[in-house]
Amino acid sequence: MRNDPKRPLTHADVTPKELFLNRRALMAGALAGSVAGSGLFAAAAVAKPAASPYSTDAAPNALKDITSYNNYYEFGFGKEDPAQNAGRLVTDPWTVEIAGLVDRPGNWGLDDVLRSAPAEERIYRFRCVEAWSMVIPWTGFPLSALLNRAGVQPSAKYVAFQTLYRPSQMPMQTPGSGIEWPYVEGLRLDEAMHPLTILASGLYDAPLPNQSGAPLRLVVPWKYGFKSIKAVVKITLTDRQPPTTWNRMQPNEYGFYANVNPAVDHPRWSQATERRIGGGLFSSRRVPTLPFNGYGEEVASLYSGMDLRANY
Repeated sequence: MRNDPKRPLTHADVTPKELFLNRRALMAGALAGSVAGSGLFAAAAVAKPAASPYSTDAAPNALKDITSYNNYYEFGFGKEDPAQNAGRLVTDPWTVEIAGLVDRPGNWGLDDVLRSAPAEERIYRFRCVEAWSMVIPWTGFPLSALLNRAGVQPSAKYVAFQTLYRPSQMPMQTPGSGIEWPYVEGLRLDEAMHPLTILASGLYDAPLPNQSGAPLRLVVPWKYGFKSIKAVVKITLTDRQPPTTWNRMQPNEYGFYANVNPAVDHPRWSQATERRIGGGLFSSRRVPTLPFNGYGEEVASLYSGMDLRANY
């Protein structure tokens, strides 16, 4: 749900000012220490970003919730494993290869990628396919800005993404894990160019911690969380629908589109409600799930005429 552009919401709207400023200072300091060992402290992720009219008015989750309860199977299958095991990942230097149907293919340094557009604060709802949810204050910029710089060719119809493959630092990237590495994802071009789709480099105005996808991840808020690929190292423009990791592994459970849809259950659980993380790690509070995760006003037109059950 879009806020009034004349008064975009920020954390100051949901937290008393004194607590807001103090909390931000503490978080920035803590996260600076956590990434200092890798040498990465990108200015674009540290500077106070502009607020965005695309932010939700929902209160964001605590930093602890966001960074200690997530899926990042390169570091383990437990929700707490990424926080425990991702510290060894080296994220500086970092290069993103842009390839395929673009005018300016090549390897782009992270600093160059981050110069694509001014950083914004995007407070987004996040809905996992496992039927739990959070509200997360990302720092990022529209993916479209980077794609426009690369020069999308007229024949491009899809965008493919690939995450880092580095078994020495990502211990689950082994043949015995049951997953074909590296992790890959994809979007239709119009989805990728939509202003809600961002590349995030920060969280709570500080650089992304490793367990959250540092140093650069995709965020597509109207889709289930597995579409928002972490640690992006390659972006390819293509004229064919690209393979995606979960769809390739279990196509009857995970479709290419993965739009949040309470009317289409996962084969093993209902998607009609979600468990809100917060108020205790194992909170059982459930709320109704909204179509397109509440972003239908902005994105439903992308799928006009499509059967959203068949194209799940």
